Parts: sequence; C-alpha cells; structure tokens
Amino acid sequence: MDSDPRVNQSLPLPCATDVGVIGAGAMGAGIAQVAALAGHRVRLFDTGMGRADAARTKIGETLVALAAKGRLEPTAAAAATERITVVHALGDLVNTGLVVEAIVEDLAIKRALLRELEVVVGTEAILASNTSSLSITSLGVGLKHPGRVVGMHFFNPAPLMPLVEVVSGLATDPVVAATVHATATAWGKAPVYATSTPGFIVNRCARPFYAEALRLLGECAATPATIDAVMREAGGFRMGPFELMDLIGLDVNLAVTRSVWEATFHDPRYTPSMLQQELVAAGFFGRKSGRGYYIHGDAVAPPPPDTQPPQPPPVRVQAVGGGEFVRALSARLAAAGIAVAAAGDDEPAGGEGLRVGQTLLLQGDGRTATAIGAALDRRDVVVCDLALDYATCTRLAAAPADGCSDTAWSAAVGTLQAAGIAVSRVDDVAGLVVLRTVAMLANEAADAVNQGITSAADVDFAMRKGVNYPRGPLAWADALGAARVAAVLRHLAAHYGEARYRLSPLLARCAASGTRLGDFRR
Repeated sequence: MDSDPRVNQSLPLPCATDVGVIGAGAMGAGIAQVAALAGHRVRLFDTGMGRADAARTKIGETLVALAAKGRLEPTAAAAATERITVVHALGDLVNTGLVVEAIVEDLAIKRALLRELEVVVGTEAILASNTSSLSITSLGVGLKHPGRVVGMHFFNPAPLMPLVEVVSGLATDPVVAATVHATATAWGKAPVYATSTPGFIVNRCARPFYAEALRLLGECAATPATIDAVMREAGGFRMGPFELMDLIGLDVNLAVTRSVWEATFHDPRYTPSMLQQELVAAGFFGRKSGRGYYIHGDAVAPPPPDTQPPQPPPVRVQAVGGGEFVRALSARLAAAGIAVAAAGDDEPAGGEGLRVGQTLLLQGDGRTATAIGAALDRRDVVVCDLALDYATCTRLAAAPADGCSDTAWSAAVGTLQAAGIAVSRVDDVAGLVVLRTVAMLANEAADAVNQGITSAADVDFAMRKGVNYPRGPLAWADALGAARVAAVLRHLAAHYGEARYRLSPLLARCAASGTRLGDFRR
C-alpha cells in the first residue's frame, strides 16, 4: 500500500529480535501465533494465573490441526510452538525488541503497563499497543521516550485477518511506525498507516454501517432480518449489520460507538442508538448471551426477511434513462422475454428507471418515494434501492410513495420479479437501505482522508481487508459518481435536518470538480 508520506527515507528493516506479547486472551494469543510462525522467539505474559500456559497449549493444538489439514508443515507447526515461551514477570521481557500489549481496553491500565515496561526493556525497544480505539498519543503521555509508542492494531482473529493498522500518535517516531509496518508485512499481514484519531480507520469509517441500520430499525422501516438480507443480497456485504453486531457483541459495538462519539465531542455522526443501549442494559449481547437482535440457539431458526409474494409479470416496459440501473434491468427483463422499449420524448422522465403502465419504478436518489412523487405530481411511484451490481443482484429493497395504489405496487414488484429479483418492501424512508449506508460510508472515508488520517488507497484497502466490504467506500463513490453521492447526502440532510448528514469537504470538492476521490493526493 501507500508508503507513509512522513517518512522521507527508505523503510527500515522489520524487527528481527525477540517479541514480547502481553495478554494471553484471544487477541494476544493470536498475535503470539503470528509472530512465532514468522520465525520470532515469543515471550508470552499474562497476569492471570495459568492463562498464558493455556494459551500456548491452545496455539500448539491449533497449529497441529492446521498441519493435519495440510495448511502447514508439521515441522513448522512444532517449531512455531517451541518458539513461544511463557514468562511470569515483566522483567522476563528485558531483551525483547518489540513488545505488543493486548490487555484490557482501559487507558489508565495500559498507561501504567507502558510505564512499567519502559524501565524493563532496552531504550531501542518498540512498545506497540493493539488498542482498537484508544489514543496512541495519550498512551505515550508520561513516558521518557514516547516516540517508541505506536499502535499495532490487529483484527480478530489475528492469524486469519490480514489487516494491521499502524497508528502514530503525535510523539511517535516515524522510523518506529515504519519498522512496525515492515514487521507486519514480514509477518504476512497487510498493514496500513493511520494517525491517532478516534476509531483509527476501520472502527471510525465503519460506524455508518451500523448507525444507518439502527436508524432504519428505530423508524420501523424494516426488520433486522430484512435489512440484513438486503445488505447481503443487494449490497454484496458478507454479513448484514445486525447479524454482525450479534457476532461482535452488542456491548462491544456500543462501547466502540460511545468511545468514538465521546472522543469527537459528541459529533452527531456517531451518536449511539438508544435501542442498542436498551438491549445492552437488558443483557442481550448477541450470540454470546443467546439473544441480541436475533434469538440464537441450535433449535432456533433465523427469522425470514420480508419477501413480496409473486405478482404478474409485465407485458411491456419503457426504459427511462440509460444508466446502469436501467441497462441491467432492461437486459434481465429482455432475457426473460419481456418487451423493453425506450420512453418517448413526450413521456415525463421523472428520473432513472422503468415505466410499467402508469407506474414509475425509479432508482433512488436519497429522497423518499413520496417526495419524488410530489415533485412529479403523481402518486404511482416506487423507488428502488442501490445494488452493488444490478446485473447479478438477487434482492432489492423497494418503497412505494404514500398514496401509491396496490395495482401500481403490484406492477413494480412483478417487474422486478420477472427480472429474477426478490423484492423486500421497506417503509418509505429517505435513502432506503443500501444507498444511504454506502453514501455515509463514502462520506466518512472522505473525511478521514481529508483530515490526513490515512490515504485514499489505504482507507479503501483497510475497509476491504479489515471488515470484508465488497468494495472500498471511495471506490464505490467513484463508481457512482461523487456528485450523485453528494446529492444523496444533501437529500438526507434536508429530510432529517441534522448535521449527521453534513457533506465532507473533500466529497463536496470532488462532486463540484468531477475529480475522483480515489485520485486525491495531498
């Protein structure tokens, strides 16, 4: 990925010395496994009685299992396990060149640990934190050598997830950051540079993925199962927001959101959800508690998404406009034997979409179907959501305008079904599901770049590798056009009257100039 622009020299070699790992939980054990497999001698420490020994045993079992599956040579598995030594005092880390702490996410506790480490390890040793959201600048406060403190944020599970965020605080020595970046690369990871800011890259830029879904649920626009299905089958995301929050833990997800919100002086973009707060207060944390947005258990079937019943297919449709939405649906309808004709010059356009009799089936632009219908002085308007690929998507969310007739809705649904697309009905909310989420993800990513937190290339790379998004948010915005994304956000801002949907200056600039967000360089 992009080299750190703050380093005006060739990158240092990766750390080649012994590695210390403090904390033998899931993250610490995973980091120890990664370092040991890369050839380092690892000293694993945990204050909990027997936790480090148990973690080493589990690592060994994991590596043996990988060898049994042919994913690792048996000799390599045995050698990696032998490289991990359990130590019982911080003083045993004295000769390590890199120490990675993966302890509880508490600023005061981490600071105290780093102060203890500073008098134990050599002056050249690097002190790295696996924190997911705490300020690296704050972690270094009070140390004699804060320049050697750096963020080395792995994603769970560390042995499998490729991304590592290398985070610099105000005092971090650029050579230290570059050394950790090179080390992560040597460990087979995909590192990106970031400056210390609430949430860093991924946890900050991913906030809209959850926040917009929670707002939709709070407005009773659709069920969690419907929103999740639309995000997967239309948006191309590997998991929907509610199933992902249940997997992460609602308490963990809420804590990260609250941390970013408080650290940004209560910026409305990151305002936590009262609905999520209630669930956490009730002890409904998701999979680990058996209940979150869903009820979990071996005998519990997941609830189905809203899927509209079959409707008669159209005999003939008219194409209005010539963008991707119209081209892809027209091709799918033609393949199904439906006649597709271009709308005549005397036909009122009303946006990009299809005309089915008196029904306008339009691509969403961030307004409600009712608002679009009012602008056209008609009621039989149905708005469709965004899809990653209209040519292959298997589901779309759609909403009828208030006052839309049952006949018009049936015609719209039958048209999409004839194209091989399942239809989920959502309430007539601004931006629907995928469109508003993608617009907000792109806006957040643009702000991160505009504020110098990371580069355009690295923010897209981080979101694909860290949370498995089907496309980087800036690349997605460029595919849609910055002007279109900006228009969606302006419609959302007008609808809600909130600063939450304010436009990133970088996105506004690119929309006005026609510049691609991915081409932005400082």
